[in-house]
Amino acid sequence: MSARFNSTTTSNASNDKSRPAQTHFGFRTVDEDLKEDLVKGVFSSVAPKYDLMNDAMSMGVHRLWKDDFVSLLNPGRRGPIKILDMAGGTGDIAMRMLDHAREKYADRTTSVLISDINPDMLKEGMRRVRQTMYHNTPQVGFQVANAQALDPEIFPDNSFDLYTIAFGIRNCTSIPDVLKEAHRVLRPGGTFACLEFGKVDNPLLSQLYDVYSFSVIPMLGSILASDRESYQYLVESIRRFPSQPAFAQMIRDAGFTTGQDFSGQGGAWRDLWGGIASVHLGVKA
Repeated sequence: MSARFNSTTTSNASNDKSRPAQTHFGFRTVDEDLKEDLVKGVFSSVAPKYDLMNDAMSMGVHRLWKDDFVSLLNPGRRGPIKILDMAGGTGDIAMRMLDHAREKYADRTTSVLISDINPDMLKEGMRRVRQTMYHNTPQVGFQVANAQALDPEIFPDNSFDLYTIAFGIRNCTSIPDVLKEAHRVLRPGGTFACLEFGKVDNPLLSQLYDVYSFSVIPMLGSILASDRESYQYLVESIRRFPSQPAFAQMIRDAGFTTGQDFSGQGGAWRDLWGGIASVHLGVKA
């Protein structure tokens, strides 16, 4: 019996080793090497109606959250800085950053490199930037890149003062790899700043949010964009994302210094609207 058990265990172990590593795509389990293309498909589909998607996902409140995010980071306060806006395809955060620095501090030197793995999202960002004063200036650049493996020739070590990623990190296959690369490209003293959906603690709010997320948002995807599946994935991806304390620990594991494990002043994160979204900060020592 013992010999038969050991033989079976060895065979299963061998099969496990030969099986591709797996991860989640929403509530589905998929091979890791497939997730990247699946996520690309979602965002290629929603790129032309990205604002509409975010309005549906957040009842329009994402605009206020992004304003709060930028105000918290306060670009321009200490002079011109160099920003990497990862998963920033449409330029939504980048434009807010540059506007804030210019309007509040008369800073016309702060620059943002907008990077995204999806060329369709970057095309949408380029289209928007062409309609602004930042078009054809050194203040804005675009680069297709995978946040998990940034090209060192384009993204050298210790080269950015601020790394931002808004509503994008949950779609990456390996969050630890993204954080590791963020740490690498930031200068000592540089800040990692992530705006992402979070976990809601209030039971009543959580229940209402679940009903809205799983019943209303996919329906809106069908009505507004004829794309229920993409919106269904986005809802599921939010639920699969780590809790605020778990994500804060991941940020520390990547080498960043954070606040303590609570929301608010001195905390590792700041909850927005009861934790529907959260801002996470980490500093490279």
